[in-house]
Amino acid sequence: MANTLHVDVVSAEQSVYSGEAEFVVLPGEGGELGIYPQHTPLITRIKPGSVRIKPVGGDEELIFVAGGILEVQPKVVTVLADTAIRGHDLDEAKATEALKRAEEARAKAQDKQEIASVEAELATLAAQLAVIRKLRQKR
Repeated sequence: MANTLHVDVVSAEQSVYSGEAEFVVLPGEGGELGIYPQHTPLITRIKPGSVRIKPVGGDEELIFVAGGILEVQPKVVTVLADTAIRGHDLDEAKATEALKRAEEARAKAQDKQEIASVEAELATLAAQLAVIRKLRQKR
């Protein structure tokens, strides 16, 4: 069908999603990107946040990504993520605890490299919690 595209979301550990979809929305470097069938080919970085996939005839899927690369071809979208976790597998308690530890580490961080590393972790955890909250609102 010309009105669908094949979507693959892959992390270093596993394939997290593979299937036909009507569209995909994800966090590009310059803001949210909406990808529909027949999109212009594109390769870009993505930021931590949620990949929203609208499967053909199904409910929207949310997948948390901790950043990575997006490749778009007219009929295929590939997300190569550093980390990718299906929305329903996210653990709010673990993410909240990790955020607290990261905030304590930022308070103790000394040099610029250490501060940058902790701030990147904080951004990732904040994005993960935002995905969890979005999912909770849907239920």
